[in-house]
Amino acid sequence: MAQTPARAASAVRLFDAHCHLQDPRVAAVAPALIRAAAASGVARFAVNGTSEKDWHLVKRMAQDHPAVVPCFGLHPWWVPERSPDWMDSLRRFFIETPEAAVGEIGLDKGSRGKTIDFGEQVEVFQRQLELAKELERPVSVHCVRAFGDLLEILKQTGPFPAGVLLHSYLGSAEMVSGLANLGCYFSLSGFLTGMKSTKAKQMLKSIPLDRILLETDTPDALPKLDNFSVSPVPVPSSDADTEKNIKDSESQSAAASNESLNHPENIRIVLKYVASLLEMPEAELAELSYKNATKLFSYPGSKVHPEAEAI
Repeated sequence: MAQTPARAASAVRLFDAHCHLQDPRVAAVAPALIRAAAASGVARFAVNGTSEKDWHLVKRMAQDHPAVVPCFGLHPWWVPERSPDWMDSLRRFFIETPEAAVGEIGLDKGSRGKTIDFGEQVEVFQRQLELAKELERPVSVHCVRAFGDLLEILKQTGPFPAGVLLHSYLGSAEMVSGLANLGCYFSLSGFLTGMKSTKAKQMLKSIPLDRILLETDTPDALPKLDNFSVSPVPVPSSDADTEKNIKDSESQSAAASNESLNHPENIRIVLKYVASLLEMPEAELAELSYKNATKLFSYPGSKVHPEAEAI
């Protein structure tokens, strides 16, 4: 049954279409991050698993937080670490969690991805695309320097009536039409601030308005803009409820200061930046992207439903 999110005092509604609140760098403070974001108008969070090691964390987070939409998938970076029965395990999570979408999956030829056999990446990616089609669920896709390969695979495997979310989209304007015709949505994050503004504007204006989404990719993709202030992730207290999470994450936390980590409340900076490039009022873009995300994530069994989300 669809669940209506708690409404914040803010008149603007936002949907963080892709994040990783289960990531050990922020897991200890995830409840506080969700509360702070909700107070600023973020009503939904699509939390994406990346490997067999964190699917159970995403499942538990969705059980604890009605605003969290769980997503399960095997990210290309973790393809070499998959177990022999990874697909059976993934299927079990979808059986046990009927409200879940598929993700994060994808292809990567970037600095990290190029160290991972691309043939294996493609095989794992295709199997998960087929699963998304079988389950009639949307799928959240990571793509780095592999958009030509992605387009061909989507053409071979598609169409995708349940939708494909291209997370942190940084592809060219010329790619948009072909991808949109295959059922793709284009989710924009703080990584967009690293693209030359003229190129980013051209790409954004090529995206159909009914396919624009906003995301944070927490704890990554921290927006980097001189004229926007970014709030840091709070340092967790060591109370009994968070002590275990802190211990589990302390090795990764040591490698990244809280000032470098992103969190869902910063989706408002993404909103401001994208709205400025599109020359569109922020409130209009917020509501448009919220409705687009609601449509994408309102599949049978989902927590999200258009009627429940209506003002």
